[in-house]
Amino acid sequence: MERLNFTHPIHLAVGLTLWSVWFVAVYSGLSVACAVTPPPPEAGALTLLNVGLGGFTLVCAAGLVLLAWGCCRTAKQHQGRQRFHAVVSGWLYLFSAFGVAFAGLPIIGVPPCL
Repeated sequence: MERLNFTHPIHLAVGLTLWSVWFVAVYSGLSVACAVTPPPPEAGALTLLNVGLGGFTLVCAAGLVLLAWGCCRTAKQHQGRQRFHAVVSGWLYLFSAFGVAFAGLPIIGVPPCL
């Protein structure tokens, strides 16, 4: 199967879709972990649960930034509609990366299961 180039219109929806999948996975995972085995409140914010979710957040944000960078590189090589798709997709990937980072900050700094 041939991979989709960054000029394909599907990339206009992929960034925000990845953000929404990350959001649902992280916060539902946090809720399930708190219902099953909550960490002790005196442990603070540095728990195994927060470290795992923070690492997952970091990986997702980095992946979205790499996708944005790939779109930017591809946009320089094309003109017209293909360039438009690559540029807008790149901005949407970058917007999604900032969304992941912004929504992930409470995971790192706030004790879980409050």
